[in-house]
Parts: sequence; structure tokens; C-alpha cells
Amino acid sequence: MSAPATIAQALQQAAAQGLARLDAQLLLLHALGRQASQRAWLLAHDEQPLDAAQAAHWAQLLQARADGVPLAYLTGQREFFGLPLRVTPAVLDPRPDTETLVEWALQLLPQQGQPRLLDLGTGSGAIALALKSQRPDAQVWACEQSLAALQVAQGNAQRLGLALHWLHGHWLEPARQAGLGDWDMIVSNPPYIAEHDPHLPALRHEPRQALTSGADGLDDIRHIIAHALPALAPGGWLLLEHGWQQHQQVAQLLAQAGYGEVAHRRDLAGHIRCTGARRLR
Repeated sequence: MSAPATIAQALQQAAAQGLARLDAQLLLLHALGRQASQRAWLLAHDEQPLDAAQAAHWAQLLQARADGVPLAYLTGQREFFGLPLRVTPAVLDPRPDTETLVEWALQLLPQQGQPRLLDLGTGSGAIALALKSQRPDAQVWACEQSLAALQVAQGNAQRLGLALHWLHGHWLEPARQAGLGDWDMIVSNPPYIAEHDPHLPALRHEPRQALTSGADGLDDIRHIIAHALPALAPGGWLLLEHGWQQHQQVAQLLAQAGYGEVAHRRDLAGHIRCTGARRLR
């Protein structure tokens, strides 16, 4: 494939490969060393030539995107709940559907006092940082087992000027060891894909440990449900993201574990994406 001479030709090349227009624009802006907010500039300068280095960088990015590398890994950034997050292959690429979990949490958090909130498996910090940005009065802890992912989250918090408390380890164990509990809310977007799911090859560039969880995808959700109830304050909520066909199983697990007021929320496509319940006493 010949190197594009201009911005317009580069975008035409991307379209010919089936790349969505917005993705192509963001990728090209990155190749040109410009901000993602400069899409208007890109359109106004479509006849501007690409120099050799820019054309070579563009070719590399286009090839990687065609191979399924997430756009966020190539540009190093993803916007989530209005926050610009740094994203690396050490963390899951935050999905817009996860904003459903954030919106629900904001609706349920106590409006008075300084609610105590724990985000399990924080990854890039997307959920915890979004909640802190909207509820600066909340005391937010974020836990992550992967040290590389935790460092990404901490860097995002520092760049955004949001003060969180950090825990390193497996699900609720670090909080338990630190004597932390009485949470008003525990939220999590844990791994929930079955180990042999046929869609996994399309996600091969993302960290496997953040995606899969046992034969049916529910091992980590079972663990969290089993250990979160005694860690919640009376009336506190556990909110979980899960696969779009798992809501009945998650609801049953919550009910069997002794939680009450089991409820669901739908994602942008109308699928039940989140299930939660509370400790009644």
C-alpha cells in the first residue's frame, strides 16, 4: 500500500480498510502529534501533506488497528465519564457501557456525610476516578491485584488531581488486612468471560486476567459476593458489572448469599449489564 500524501488521502486509506471515521480521525491526530480535541483542525487542513515520519507512523498505527489492537492502546488515552484517562496494555480498555455502573452508583450513594466506597479491580481507575470526580466528598478506595495496572490508575489520579486511597492485592483481602470495612458501597467490573468463550480471540490484545473467570465466567463474581456482605455497612450496596446474559445467575448468587433488594440496570444497548443488592442489617 502506497503512503498517503495528504491528510485526506490518509483518511480515505483508513476508510478503505473499514476503519470507523471517528477512530481514523483520532488515530491520525495521534500520528500527527496533535490532541484528540483537534478534529475540526483535521477537517480544515485535509490537503496538508504528511512528511515521511508521519506517514510511517500512520502506517504502523493503521496496521496495528487492523490487527485488533484497541484504539486506546495506540493513542494511550480513553475518555471515560468525561475524564481523559491514560490507558496501556496493562489495563482493560474502559467501555462506555461501564458508565452505567457509575451512574447507578451515584444514584445510590448516601447524599449526606462522607460515604465510604471501595472499587475492586480498579484497572485504569476509571470507575473510582469517575465517582470521586462527581462526589468529591466521598472517601474512595481502589484495589487492584496487578501492580502494573495499579500504577496506571495512580498516574491517572495524579494527572486529574483526584485523591484516592490505594490497595494492592486480591479483591477484598487487602481491605480486610488493613482493618477496613463498613463500606457504604462496593463496586466492581470484574472479569466475567468464560475461559473458552469464542469471542476471546478478538480481545487478545487486552490482559487475559482482566477478562476471564473460570468455566462460566462467574468465579470472581462468586468470590466477591461471598466476601463483600460482611464488609458492607448495614444498608450498603454491592454493585457488579457482568455479561449481558449473566444477570439471572448473579441475582441468584446475591439472594442465596443473603443480600436484599436485588436490582438491575441496562447498558446503552438495552442489555442488563449491572446487578446489585444491599446488606439489609
